[in-house]
Amino acid sequence: MYKKQMTFQRIVCLALLVAGALVFIYSLGLMTGMYNGIYLTYRNGPRDGYQFEGTELYLDMQPFNQSLTMVGIGLILVSLFNFVMGTSSRRKYYIGNYVSIAVSTVCNVGATFWAMTALLQYKHDYLTKIHWPEFRPEIGDEGTWCFLNPETNVWEPSRMWELITSRGGVCSNSTFWFDVSYVVFGLLILCTVLLIVNMVLKIIVMNSEKRLIGRRKDVRA
Repeated sequence: MYKKQMTFQRIVCLALLVAGALVFIYSLGLMTGMYNGIYLTYRNGPRDGYQFEGTELYLDMQPFNQSLTMVGIGLILVSLFNFVMGTSSRRKYYIGNYVSIAVSTVCNVGATFWAMTALLQYKHDYLTKIHWPEFRPEIGDEGTWCFLNPETNVWEPSRMWELITSRGGVCSNSTFWFDVSYVVFGLLILCTVLLIVNMVLKIIVMNSEKRLIGRRKDVRA
């Protein structure tokens, strides 16, 4: 039981570090996906003459994304705090270990609640406020980027498709980067739960060792 618990605590602490790193990496990819999806047609600062209603959401999300990046870094540091306090390696836990576990739990749960609340709202705005069928051609007779065919309800590329896609644009209202957050923060919460489970197992193992030592003393006496 003791060896298995020691192995388990190392795995959990390492998993927490990886989960924090994933939050940081996710924050870097989130706005990249948004840029490819809508920024090239940002309404208040159109590029190549294109205007696209609702895409100011890209700039509205910038402060949140910057904060999310800092939160990711913070979660990595909090995870490293577990290693510094020996939560990943100590045979016996002391006050410092319980403090590091408590700090990790509060930070991970708080970060998840804050991030998911914001991301769900941004996802809703992304799907409802952006007028996806509206593309306004401004480059002579070259044609629009793409359009929603009312007969087939399918997005169809235009003569400008090759130009826009060559610059990283896409013609899709995909919520991929929003949906990935469920995996990222779900993993973070899972690792947090496992950290708490590890603490409970550690207490059980420590109490078992105390009882065993007490029995040996009684026998010698």
